[in-house]
Amino acid sequence: MKLPGEEENQRLGTLLLNTLDREMRLWRAPVLKNGCIQGSDISPSQYHEVILWLREMNVIFQFSTETLALGVCVLNSLLATVKTQLKYLKCMAITSLILAAKINEEDEVIASVKDLLEQSRCKFSTAEILRMERVILHKLHWELYLATPMDFIHIFHGLLMSGCVDQTQKRLCLQAALWSRQLQHCMACHQLWQFKGSILALAIITLELERLTPDWFSVFTGLLRKAQIESTELICCRETVDEYLSSLRFSIPTNAVYILGSGVLVLRGPEGEQRKRQARRAHTAQDMDDFYDGFCCLYDEQTSACPALI
Repeated sequence: MKLPGEEENQRLGTLLLNTLDREMRLWRAPVLKNGCIQGSDISPSQYHEVILWLREMNVIFQFSTETLALGVCVLNSLLATVKTQLKYLKCMAITSLILAAKINEEDEVIASVKDLLEQSRCKFSTAEILRMERVILHKLHWELYLATPMDFIHIFHGLLMSGCVDQTQKRLCLQAALWSRQLQHCMACHQLWQFKGSILALAIITLELERLTPDWFSVFTGLLRKAQIESTELICCRETVDEYLSSLRFSIPTNAVYILGSGVLVLRGPEGEQRKRQARRAHTAQDMDDFYDGFCCLYDEQTSACPALI
């Protein structure tokens, strides 16, 4: 007779294997070429800005973090698959989030597309979003049930909890909310595109466990073995995650004072006013022929910012 803990561990192990299999089959990520996402004129900073905006929309819509993670994965798969332009990015992003919500959220949670657009204050019409949905489904062959980093966060957390033998270790494992917040930051970082969700999730978890418990290495090796991940790739990912999260912690000056006025947030620190943002680098308009394999073959360019399908 199996103990309850053994049964749960076996169930999670099976779930991990199935999720790893989905990741192996469906994972795709954008590639940088000449400072932009390959096949587009979208820079990493513009991508970062859109992911931050998508996080805001996810909060406004009251969707789960799992929905946000799936929306970002759908967007990344699309960017890795098609040739596109910056002017389509926001429409692609909001549509990816809406599609993710249709998969993850309960029907009563999801408002109509019209209501979601009103909440987001987007200038897109319902028809434009529905057209973009058709493009995404066509390009991704209706394969939207992607394995996300958040899926692996939950699975690894469950494995840690099922393996705990005392209350001290359990307290060390009650970190899922923190890992979730860290993951949301990391999803906007283009340096982390190259790592699969399983690797990114394990990197975030082991970095925190290293800080919290002296016995972290035994936990690390156990999860690494179950996840079938190369240690060299995980170490590289850990270093990138640690560097990125550290840069976020120190991006705000010490003793900074926030002043709200006239709808504008001003940041002042000990070294004076915040530096002005650098002007966005101008991109030369690409020849339309470069996009025939992507969106332009599906769109009528004369209609709108998110044009109609032919």
